Amino acid sequence: MARRPDESMSLLTELAATSLDPGYAAAHRDGPAPRRRGLLIITVLLAGVLLGVAAVQNLRAQPQAATERAALINQVRAQQDDQAELRRQLTEVDAEVEQLQAQAVGKDSSTAAQLSTLGVLSGATAVTGPGVVIIVDDSTTQDSDVSQVLDQDLRQLVNGLWAAGAEAIAINGHRLSSRTAIRGAGSAITVDYTSLTRPYTVEAIGDPDTLPARWATTTGATWWEYLHQNYDMRYDVSVSRSLTLNADPGLNIQKAGPPQ
Repeated sequence: MARRPDESMSLLTELAATSLDPGYAAAHRDGPAPRRRGLLIITVLLAGVLLGVAAVQNLRAQPQAATERAALINQVRAQQDDQAELRRQLTEVDAEVEQLQAQAVGKDSSTAAQLSTLGVLSGATAVTGPGVVIIVDDSTTQDSDVSQVLDQDLRQLVNGLWAAGAEAIAINGHRLSSRTAIRGAGSAITVDYTSLTRPYTVEAIGDPDTLPARWATTTGATWWEYLHQNYDMRYDVSVSRSLTLNADPGLNIQKAGPPQ
């Protein structure tokens, strides 16, 4: 009997018609087994229960966290008020000391003139005069750590003003001296452990005709021009004909004294 011409292609035809494994095809056709379906349902239910418990715990913890945060804020404000009161008392005592010194040495004596000069240079007495005012602040258009004022930025600014010939400097009304520390404390900046608030106003007494130009040539000015141009941080410089800087409230001597 003659063979059909396509009999030799029967194997290829069968492979093309049954390309899937029979077991896989049956599972794919019939869907997941009841046992697997049950495990899937249980897993979904457990996940829902866990998420619900976590949500309830989070909601219960929110009032307690808010209460603790409010208590900490009140504690910080109370400590700040105490510091402000102590600074006020210190200012009054300093004024009494100056009055007693004037009575002891005489207002027109050379000793009084020397004490006045030393008080100005050391930051122990208040001073008045012309100078420059520089206001700096975080960027309002960029939200990143590099666009925020850091303690090193204020140090660069202050050191530049000293190099430019400033005779007295204050940041946010806090007088600086040779012993002043400008540090970072978390996200805050402190001057002699007193926290500053934005914006930062730096006042410097000096010759208004030369101080701005000399300041512009310092590394501090270059530093702040770079921050202003690249990170859009606030940097305003202006001249003032009259500035009054209080005495350094943190200036005190504990170990040093006159020779015996």
